[in-house]
Amino acid sequence: MPHEVIMPALGMAQDSGLIVSWLKQPGDAVKAGDGLMEVETDKAVMEVEAQADGFLTRVTAAAGEHVPVGATVAVIADTPDEAAAKPDNPKAPDAPDAGEELPEGRAIIMPALGMAQDTGRIVSWCKGAGEAVAASDVLLEVETDKSVMEVEAGHDGFVAAILAKAGDDVPVGATIAIISGEKPGHVVERGLRATPPAPAKGEARTTEPPGAPADSPAPAAVPRKTLAPASGGRVLASPKARRLALERGLDLDLLVREGVAQPFHAADIDTLEQISRRQPVEEPAVPILEVKARVPMAPSQAFIAWLANDGGPAIAARDLWLRFAGAALRSVRTDPAATIVTEVLGTTGPSRRFADADRAGLSAAVEAIDDSACDLVLRDLSGSAILSASARAGSAPVLTIGQDGDRLSVTLAYRASQLDDDAAIGLVSAFCGRLGDPLTHLL
Repeated sequence: MPHEVIMPALGMAQDSGLIVSWLKQPGDAVKAGDGLMEVETDKAVMEVEAQADGFLTRVTAAAGEHVPVGATVAVIADTPDEAAAKPDNPKAPDAPDAGEELPEGRAIIMPALGMAQDTGRIVSWCKGAGEAVAASDVLLEVETDKSVMEVEAGHDGFVAAILAKAGDDVPVGATIAIISGEKPGHVVERGLRATPPAPAKGEARTTEPPGAPADSPAPAAVPRKTLAPASGGRVLASPKARRLALERGLDLDLLVREGVAQPFHAADIDTLEQISRRQPVEEPAVPILEVKARVPMAPSQAFIAWLANDGGPAIAARDLWLRFAGAALRSVRTDPAATIVTEVLGTTGPSRRFADADRAGLSAAVEAIDDSACDLVLRDLSGSAILSASARAGSAPVLTIGQDGDRLSVTLAYRASQLDDDAAIGLVSAFCGRLGDPLTHLL
């Protein structure tokens, strides 16, 4: 359905806005979030975005024109063909009570508290008719589809007229009160149905078209439309909402994922904070700690050769290191009798796990076991050109052995939750001690 583009109230005391330029031309296709026009207030020049997808039609105000807040300046139609369609004549508001003149003064209008807001409901008046007010005093409370917000008077003086009662749904830009500079001789207080469109005596008023019924109904409150997410992942939000989100370190995308209607306004930031508190907190990355050492290869090679020449078992270096690693870990364990499962990894082939390999004799074969929690990973890179490698130390510490010339490089990677520093240093020292003097393993 067609979507009216109104002149928004970009400030509480703003009565009109100057159209600086149109960023889209009649007939142009627009997307929600596209800049439609630039509007100048007494504060700054701001860009007004489209609130619906469609085609820009029925542009009624040109660049350079001052347009009252709440007035329709264009229509976003579903198809370009609707540009030629004649708009329906809007129903004029009810005529004022016969013989009742409005006091002179500054008109207070229903502000647009959101870009997509068409009406606001008056919750309560904080000042009564005839009361003195300051510009910063709260004049009334207004409810939108987002929240209840306080509206300041914007002018010093006296409340000379209240033109809408609590509970009335008032179109944006409609006059709801008059503040006079002098104490009024008489005050006016009535509901929206009896309120003329003109704010004060002496100002131009819209008259009833001939033949219009005298008791035509007041404009109905138009519910806010839920906008589809902007194309390209763009988030539609007011400048204030973006600033508040940035200051508080909040992510507006969370509102999108929760299905909150766009565009977002400052009132949505409280909701965003509540959503943010429900998000899971990412655990900080746990650092990987390392202990490195180098030890000559000759002692372990001589030990393996001695076993073979003396009629002992032929044992591979990796199998020897498996026993040394288990014994080194057991030496720093608080419970030396506990089972120690060591996983052996090479550069190729599957990994294998062994239980209590350090307790098996050198001549005994150590049987691989199936699934079991691993206490230590032994990674053998000695048969490759890799000197050393950093390990992730996932569920267990990783002891990596590489070859650097005639020396072995030993690196233990671990987390603080797996080993404390003393235990890590003790493990590497015990392992390297066995590599340097393998006979100590037999004692």
